Amino acid sequence: MDLREPPLESPVEQKISWAREVLDRHRQALLGDEQLSEGLSMLKRTIHESREAMARAGIADLCRACELDEGGSCCGAGIEKHFGATLLLLNLLLGAALPETTHDPLSCFFLSEKGCTLLARHVICVNFLCQKITESIDADRIAALREKEGLELEALFVLLEKIKKKLAGSSHA
Repeated sequence: MDLREPPLESPVEQKISWAREVLDRHRQALLGDEQLSEGLSMLKRTIHESREAMARAGIADLCRACELDEGGSCCGAGIEKHFGATLLLLNLLLGAALPETTHDPLSCFFLSEKGCTLLARHVICVNFLCQKITESIDADRIAALREKEGLELEALFVLLEKIKKKLAGSSHA
């Protein structure tokens, strides 16, 4: 199997297929790697902390209301085109269930009835706050969230690089 990540412009279904195949064939090597295991634990913790900060700030409620009551969403169709296959592999390693098809063709491929199916999200998904939120939420709460998001994104970046390095080493074996 070619372990090279499909190009970013590949269809999301192709990237999901690659991620599932890599996981099926290399699960033990990936999960058995101590650095990757530690990175996964760190990322899980930082994701949990930033999502808690988001909920404490009231942002999660505003986003849910916008999606359900106002018919809008930041998670628009096509945003998934920015997601690399290694990010999807990382989500599988974290235990996320990636969908076979989109729930709503007008929304992101990964947006379900219950919210985002991804645990590790692309930087654009983590960082984006609409004007309604920035005008409604106290600046101190947003600053606290931004600090947590920064730690999440740093852990995400480091872990993605470790996975890519591990896969590159596996392809030369």
